Amino acid sequence: MNTNNAPETEPEDDLFEHFRFEVPKGQLLLRIDKFLMNLIQNATRNKIQNAASNGDIYVNNVPVKSNYKVKPLDVVTIMLSHPPYENRIDPENIPLDIVYEDAALLLINKSPGMVVHPGHGNYTGTLVNALAYHFENLPMNSSERPGLVHRIDKDTSGLLVIAKTEAAMTHLAKQFEAKTSEREYIALVWGNVKEDEGTIEGNIARHVKDRMQMAVFEDPEIGKPAITHYKVLERFGYVTLVSCVLETGRTHQIRVHMKHIGHPLFNDERYGGHLILKGTTFTKYKQFIDNCFKALPRQALHAKTLGFVHPTTAEMMRFDTEIPQDMQDVIEKWRNYSNSHEVAEEA
Repeated sequence: MNTNNAPETEPEDDLFEHFRFEVPKGQLLLRIDKFLMNLIQNATRNKIQNAASNGDIYVNNVPVKSNYKVKPLDVVTIMLSHPPYENRIDPENIPLDIVYEDAALLLINKSPGMVVHPGHGNYTGTLVNALAYHFENLPMNSSERPGLVHRIDKDTSGLLVIAKTEAAMTHLAKQFEAKTSEREYIALVWGNVKEDEGTIEGNIARHVKDRMQMAVFEDPEIGKPAITHYKVLERFGYVTLVSCVLETGRTHQIRVHMKHIGHPLFNDERYGGHLILKGTTFTKYKQFIDNCFKALPRQALHAKTLGFVHPTTAEMMRFDTEIPQDMQDVIEKWRNYSNSHEVAEEA
């Protein structure tokens, strides 16, 4: 099963402006990578091209590729996931739910509400702060975050693998990049998903107008390719329980892809799932949805299964977690509701 791509190092929240330039009136057409090389100290063309490939370079608030040619009065900004200053990681005594641990790595079952790494508005109380307290000398990933091979969103629960040695970090990161790790998520989505199973494909990049969101783009030059395989597990008429297997690992991939096909995740505020998108206008139904939202005050998404080859023993390891209680409670509410009401609905 191919289920991921390179480690998910893109931010789950805001981006930080590191550089801003206004192109002079007399500027001739010039590739943006060459333009920036002349302005940013110690910048190489390769680094600038990588930043453009990652969607970090914007012209007039729209991400551009390295071959874009700047013109007079263009406003060029470089937006990155970390603040433009060194962010210190303070160890914090935060309990961790460790599923497995050995000399090379550990598996953590992350609770919903825990941010994985410090970022905009969340500089303490993160998983990385907890790791710094419980473990010494964890290796740094490419984003200078100790131990992290990949990440999941703040309000997504489930499994994360943490590298404890440089060798493990390198080995695990290569597996994610080569799409040989296994990752399955369980999601509750709005609507009656028409097909029993399917595949969603579409490049993902920052939303042009709302940088807090990601979006699907048809233009192959924008964003990064993303593939999600889904399978219906149970139907409740107005919502559907699905399994999602990732072939790539883009920021908010499942959330963005499911919205793209008309099925936002239940109670996903960022992508509109916190509204009543399917169902009746009855007051009792509205109260039912409100009760569900209160029971599950987050997007209904859980990283249930994680598999990879152990970097030391070469053994294929697979781990599985129970769906957390808040999601179980809401699934049971919907199961009972659909059994006692006429809720059959087309997607």
